[in-house]
This record gives sequence, C-alpha cells and structure tokens, in this order.
Amino acid sequence: MSHLSSEVPASEQANRKEIRVALDATPLLGDRTGIGEVVGGIIQELASREGVAVSAYALTLRGRRDLKAALPNGVESATRPIPARWVRRRWLRSDSPRIERWTGPIDVVHATNYVAPPAKVPVIVSVYDLTVLRFPELCRPDTLEYPALLKRAIQRGAVLHAPSHAIAEELISELGAPADRVVTIPLGLPQVSGGDPDAGRAVARATRYVLTLGSIDPRKNLPGLVDAFNILASNDASVHLVHAGPSGWDDGVFELSIRNSPYKDRIRVLGYVDADTRANLLAGASIFAYPSLYEGFGFPPLEAMATGVPVVATSVGSLPEVLGDGAFFVEADDADALASALAQLISDSEIRESLIRRGSAISEGYSWSKTADALISLYRSLA
Repeated sequence: MSHLSSEVPASEQANRKEIRVALDATPLLGDRTGIGEVVGGIIQELASREGVAVSAYALTLRGRRDLKAALPNGVESATRPIPARWVRRRWLRSDSPRIERWTGPIDVVHATNYVAPPAKVPVIVSVYDLTVLRFPELCRPDTLEYPALLKRAIQRGAVLHAPSHAIAEELISELGAPADRVVTIPLGLPQVSGGDPDAGRAVARATRYVLTLGSIDPRKNLPGLVDAFNILASNDASVHLVHAGPSGWDDGVFELSIRNSPYKDRIRVLGYVDADTRANLLAGASIFAYPSLYEGFGFPPLEAMATGVPVVATSVGSLPEVLGDGAFFVEADDADALASALAQLISDSEIRESLIRRGSAISEGYSWSKTADALISLYRSLA
C-alpha cells in the first residue's frame, strides 16, 4: 500500500510540463457537506498551482448551470446535459460515454465522489469511507450502488485514494482492491477563521453549550448524543446542546429524540449555517462532541481542535488515527460513557487545557497545500 505525502515541492512542480486534470466538482453544488469541503479545498489549491490545468465536470442535469459560479478563477467548467442517475447506471454496464466527452483532451481523471467515469487516461477515485459496505442500513438508497461502481472502476484499472490508513485497509479487505493501487493521502483542514465567542453564544442562546457539527444522518449517531446530553443535563442545569448542519436523510429519529427529551428546551438545532456563523459557534463552545458510529476522516473535530475547543469523539474508523491524542475518546453508542466524558471536560480545567494544547498541535499537521502536493505527485506518476 502506498502512502504519499508532500514529495514534490510546489516550486519544482511549477517547472514541469503542464498536466491536464479532469476533476469531479459535483459536490460543490448546493449546501457544502464534508465531501464538498474536500473538493473545494483541493480545487482551490490546484487552481493556484502553475503547471496544473483543471477541467471541472459535474454529474448533474439540473445543477450543471451553477457549476461555473462555484469554481475558482482559472478552472474550466465542463458540463453536459446528461442525468446523473442514467450515466452512473450506464457506466456500470459500459465503458461509454467516456469523460472526455465532457472535458476534451486530458492527462488524468480525479473522481472525487466515489463515481469513476470511463476514460482513455488513468483514473483516480477518492473513497472517503465504506459506510455503504460496513453499514448499508445507515445509507441513502441512491448510494447503495457505490460498491458496484467502485468494483467496476477497479476492473478498469483505477487507483483508489483513501484519506486515512484505516480506510485504505478497508478498501483492500472489504472491497478487494489490489494493495498496489490503493494510495493514502490525508486531507487538509477546512479554512477556520477566527470566530467571535459572544456571537456564537448569542446564536446558541446559551452561555455554556456542547456543540456538534455535520449533516443529519444515521451514521452521525445524533440520537445517541441526545441520550448522553439528557444524562449530562440532569446534573447540570445550565449546559445546552447545539447542532449545526444540513439535513441529510432519515432525520426523523433525531427529531423524535429531541421531542422526547425532558431537556428539549435546552437543545437547539440550527440547520445549515454559513462559514462565519460556524466559526462563531466554535469559538463560543465549551466542548465539541462527535458521537459518530463510523468515520473515514473527520473534518468537524479537526476544526474544533484548530479553534481551541476540547473534543470528545468516538473511537471508530479513522478518528483515532486522524485526531491522535488531541481528543477524549469513548466507545461508540455508549451514552453513559459519552455523558461522563462531557461532564469530566466541563469540570476538569486541567484535562480541558491539555486537550486544547494537543489538539491545536495535531490540527497544524493538516493543510490543503500538503494534500495538493501529494495529489499532483500522484497525477504525474500516472499520466
């Protein structure tokens, strides 16, 4: 298994022959989720590099007209009026239409969102986690075809990009990918601007609050966080719980858990928030909680660590690898353990300060510049 890091400095890459990269920018459309942040970070960094020409395509019929506005300067927009569902099913059965129909001549393809197009040139597929294989019951129906699409890409000779060693191992053991075609390249850290803690507390409507960020879907285990909060709140009359993030799917269980909570008046669900509000909420938070049942990387807790908020996370998937000793870990789906950890961090300033120091140091190791360096090295090695 390969592990690439910043092997070729940007200054050296700039002196090489221009490489033409077709990149799936579909996740930039609509409200930004985790994969949208990944694609945004990568494409922004690639656009700033000399010697790299990016042609961004989108697998969507109705949203394709919004693509150009979502791209940084210097990135070409390549769209065609083809329905996404139709083309995905076509690619399962056939090697057409090739992606060059969208982009014209290219040297390499970077499929950033599981779906790899057939092409005349080498293809890299980013696979952020294997929830669809490990926990299919937690997935939307339209994602259940991803394993078949990935296996088809492997048959065509694609290289798989994993954001962590944990996911790289799963690609080999669960998906059957050849080890010599699995590459580990860690992701960068989303841009975290300095927030205003008073503004965050005003949005939260609380002086002391536990914050969690991310889309609402079963994998995030938000009902479990509500259960833990109920235990915490029964012993702490002033602490609140705040969630910010877009609706994903099957959010009824989360809503029901809030309605049934005896402390529902201290739980605030904000929905999708802009970058400034997100930064303010982080700045004002007492603790950040991430009770996920499974993760391939984990942007939100890294963001919290970068802004000086102590993190409690579950020891699942790649989280121990990515967060290291900068987080307080508990077992997944153990509300009592999570409540105990939250209470301990609220009451023990020494543990809080230690976590803040370690978390800040770990977060400094992640940047989109490093990710782009490694990706460009990979592009050039394949082209």
